[in-house]
Amino acid sequence: MLKIFFLIFMGAGVPVAIAMAGASLVYILFTDNLPPFVVIHRMVSGIDSFPLLAVPFFILAGNLMNNAGITTRIYNFALALVGWLKGGLGHVNIVGSVIFAGMSGTAIADAAGLGTIEIKAMKEHGYSSEFAVGVTAASATLGPIIPPSLPFVIYGMMANVSIGALFLAGLLPGLLLAVLMMLTVAYFAHKNKWGGDIRFSGSRFAKAMLELAVVAAWPLVMWGLIHLGSPAQATVVAGLIALFVLDKLCKFEAVLPIMTPVLLIGGMTTGIFTPTEGAIAACVWAMVLGFAWYRSLKFKMFVKVCLDTVETTSTVLFIVAAASIFGWMLTATGVTTAIASWVLAFTQEAWVFLLLANLLMLFVGCFLEPTAAITILVPILLPITQQLGIDPVHFGLVMVLNLMIGLLHPPMGMVLFVLARVAKLSVERTTMAILPWLIPLLVSLGLITYFPKAVLWLPKMFY
Repeated sequence: MLKIFFLIFMGAGVPVAIAMAGASLVYILFTDNLPPFVVIHRMVSGIDSFPLLAVPFFILAGNLMNNAGITTRIYNFALALVGWLKGGLGHVNIVGSVIFAGMSGTAIADAAGLGTIEIKAMKEHGYSSEFAVGVTAASATLGPIIPPSLPFVIYGMMANVSIGALFLAGLLPGLLLAVLMMLTVAYFAHKNKWGGDIRFSGSRFAKAMLELAVVAAWPLVMWGLIHLGSPAQATVVAGLIALFVLDKLCKFEAVLPIMTPVLLIGGMTTGIFTPTEGAIAACVWAMVLGFAWYRSLKFKMFVKVCLDTVETTSTVLFIVAAASIFGWMLTATGVTTAIASWVLAFTQEAWVFLLLANLLMLFVGCFLEPTAAITILVPILLPITQQLGIDPVHFGLVMVLNLMIGLLHPPMGMVLFVLARVAKLSVERTTMAILPWLIPLLVSLGLITYFPKAVLWLPKMFY
């Protein structure tokens, strides 16, 4: 009966959060087994969680980076690194998204922020709107896979899984996705006989490689000094001061923004801060860069960014609160147990379940926003994964990637609608433009699903 009420609300076009809370309330009133106040109590307790404090701070950090001119620096850095390759701006699009993914944590922020610059530049260099939109949409899915990731925070809270382990699990799959997308760009470049979009400059390329080397060497140097007995916090502070001095002397383009995910992952794996405290650290880092270092963030813009963050956070947490009572009702009424029993009666093979779960999550992702989908699906599917011996960290990554692919498709694909507006294309043309890019995404999904060791290698090293 609970499912019937939910489907009736959804069929009537009611927003998913209200549909979940409303179905739970109507069911309680209809059966008269519980006091209606349970709905409010469960919704409040559903968001009374320390890990969820990371949500507004990660959203704020992404918005600050997006509005402080950081995206332009990332674009210029990626252009120097790969813009001279055949199909140059397509590669720039992907490399830029890999970097920006380490700051925003959401696919929509990536598409709306960096995507706006990339699509405009690609059109000016003669690329078709369809190709520009396709590669931008595909690369936007990297946002929630490469840490930090807002969906990982929600999943970790719902599944009682380490958010730090989820962040580490996303690194290698994120790079795999990027490589497959760049191979797809290379295929289109070869097919259409595209050249590079900038002249190869040895000095410019060397400077970009030097920036990468600095980013890669910095955590190794810090780890080495700490391992030799140097105080951790003092070493990190001194290392950051040295990094700022080096940035000033060498006039680097994007070393400091690229350091965001390095600082987050390093801080969490070494125990300097929790993921929630890491989200606050990311905000502080973004404000230091925007206000003090680059001086590209003004107070008026900061106020606007904060208001946008409040609006987005309210939406996300209301969905989580509504899903909390709905998931609790599903469990209390035995729906999750019944589904688990049915699935396990159908198959005891983990690979068959993963195939069916992928199909389900791809379908659900086309209709529900990722936060809502995660909060609904986790109580239903996680008990089955536990009985089949599937690692919850691995399954979390599979779930998030499925739901990110769903963002690219109608009727509810938010990335699809954002890019259609940015590129001034119809939804139909945008959908057709995205179709070829499903190939690298689905290949990546298959590899990630059935080769869990690649996903779990880093988390098992540190957790």
